[in-house]
Amino acid sequence: MKIKKVLLRNFRRLEDVEIGFENEETVFVGPNNSGKTSATTAFRLFLGRQEFKIHDFSVSKIAAINAFGAVDDADEGILPSIQMDLWFSIDPDIEFGRVFSLIPNDLTSLEEVGVRLEYCVKDARKLKSEYLSAFPSVKGGTPQKSLSHYLSLQGNLNRHFALGYFAIENTETETLTHPLDPDEGRRVLLSLIRVDFVDAQRNIDDYEVGRSNRLSTAFAAFYRKNLQQAEISEAANRVIDENNENLNRHYDAHFKALLEVIRNLGVPSINDRQMRIVSSLSPEAALQGNTSLLYIDPTLNHELPEAYNGLGFKNLVYMAIQISHFHLQWMNTENKRPLCQIIFIEEPEVHLHAQVQQTFISSIWEIMRKASKDAGEIHMVPQLGITTHSSHIVDAIEFRKVRYFRRCVLSGEDPGKAITFNASKVLSLRDFKPQKSSAEGAIENKQETLDFLERYLKLTHCDLFFADAAVLVEGTVEKLLLPQMIDKSAQGLKSKYLTVLEVGGAYAHRFASLLEFLGIPYLVITDLDSVDPFNKRKTCRADMEGAVSSNASLAFFLNKSKVSELSNLKPREQVLADDSCFVAFQKPTPVKGHDPNTPMLGRTFEETFIYQNMQIFRDNNIGLGTDLPHDQDFEKEYTAVFEATKSSSFKKAEFALDIASLTADWVIPQYIGDGLRWLEDKTCARTEVETA
Repeated sequence: MKIKKVLLRNFRRLEDVEIGFENEETVFVGPNNSGKTSATTAFRLFLGRQEFKIHDFSVSKIAAINAFGAVDDADEGILPSIQMDLWFSIDPDIEFGRVFSLIPNDLTSLEEVGVRLEYCVKDARKLKSEYLSAFPSVKGGTPQKSLSHYLSLQGNLNRHFALGYFAIENTETETLTHPLDPDEGRRVLLSLIRVDFVDAQRNIDDYEVGRSNRLSTAFAAFYRKNLQQAEISEAANRVIDENNENLNRHYDAHFKALLEVIRNLGVPSINDRQMRIVSSLSPEAALQGNTSLLYIDPTLNHELPEAYNGLGFKNLVYMAIQISHFHLQWMNTENKRPLCQIIFIEEPEVHLHAQVQQTFISSIWEIMRKASKDAGEIHMVPQLGITTHSSHIVDAIEFRKVRYFRRCVLSGEDPGKAITFNASKVLSLRDFKPQKSSAEGAIENKQETLDFLERYLKLTHCDLFFADAAVLVEGTVEKLLLPQMIDKSAQGLKSKYLTVLEVGGAYAHRFASLLEFLGIPYLVITDLDSVDPFNKRKTCRADMEGAVSSNASLAFFLNKSKVSELSNLKPREQVLADDSCFVAFQKPTPVKGHDPNTPMLGRTFEETFIYQNMQIFRDNNIGLGTDLPHDQDFEKEYTAVFEATKSSSFKKAEFALDIASLTADWVIPQYIGDGLRWLEDKTCARTEVETA
């Protein structure tokens, strides 16, 4: 059995979402405050029997709760509930008995079964009565405090609300529910799934008393619950008398397998000290606060205590212990062992360097598969749910295993008017299929586009899944100068998380479907790349009559190739994809010292940059490789800049570095300023509520 998907309704930011789970690992990604932690917390509350709080209800449901408290008749209005639907894939030949009470009357399909957990009011009339007794209505019939306030007080919510259990089945038109007795529902659920959590390690190296030996404590817990215990009484006294040597040998033998597991993660490395668990007191309290983890240099016979090793080392070891412990506990369950297990790992990248992050998931799988094989239970391998902000971890997994949490407005809100994102959607990359990926008339190859995106995201350690917005640039120069251009024209973007993708004009359009699928606003900064259609499409000045653009992205986004048509577009005509994309490219530029009614039009960023900062280049021979004509003749300057920037000897990277180090106050090209200000307006007009 495997957990197939979960549906959550009215829970925090997750108003109505479906999260599909892979048979192996499923990775939750998204910007901060997008609901990743809320998804795992839902499992804690529904399956871990922890207490709900009033703020676990979605923001949109608080108004409904208060409205119920404001009406006179308790029969009027409906109190919202929080729901979790769990769907499991099953093998009916093996698991039929466990899921019998969840099987619908229609036996046409036994490939999946579902159970709904609903946190709902037990007795609405009683709740209303006790609420009004606590906060009687004032003059005019309005209660002194809202019902949500009453339910936020200690104990009130969980006194009036409880979990209900239902077997569920999908028909062609609806989902049918069949109530289960609460005790039966809990029993069935416990027999189906075990859920464990490895939380992010924030205080693993805290020097406060009791915290600096956290790994020792973890080894202690693992020993007590999973390994054979040492004999005590007389043997214990001998251990003390012999300076704990016997007990040390005992630990060496029984921790050998676990330490081997940890070594398979790459720690300690060949140049690190070895780890050893040693007894530090009596066997009566052995491994219960009286053992220590030491780091040993066998060559020098020198020992260091636990607190003297690095945070990343400790975090990795701690996670290995926890995951091994949870897995062994599941496999060693003797009575009605749950049919499946899922382990949620929160932000495993904490304190880990990039290389370890990239190999973390594969290393964890090796640990668990080996443990299953050693136990003779090769099918007993849990599912993993991983929340992360690490592009390195995302690099190491298959595209289809990513679940992207996207912030959005509440259901029913007008996206054009709402300024706060209070909700989230969950998108499965398994469902992503590139839509149109080529310009009109070009050969369409959607699979090639998908393959390209997967390779690009892996090769560049792309942080796209964690960004507020994306900027797709033509080349190195734009990327190097982008921070300064933002500082000069759109400072609001400095407080946003931008991902900058250097993709070139030939590939920017391939990102369109993915960015629109994810709902990430994006700015494309590209070049006209003018060519002469009458002379073997050779590079030409952009103002040449009949010139066309060779840029595939402009053809894709704007469905135009004539430079004369492109250069006459208004900024509002460059906003595409339901106001989620702006395509910026060179436009005619008035040049200082020349008639403003006779502009110059560059075909590349470098050429246009020079036109808009012509006086700087007249005064300084920087990055251009040639001096400009001294007489400031319009045609001569135009041609000189064009020829210099299109030359094979023109060094773009050096040009960018020269510009970045200029003390003179340069201006950014107008077309880029237009795009950055659009992106600033798009991203800075909204806020997000601080909810995990």
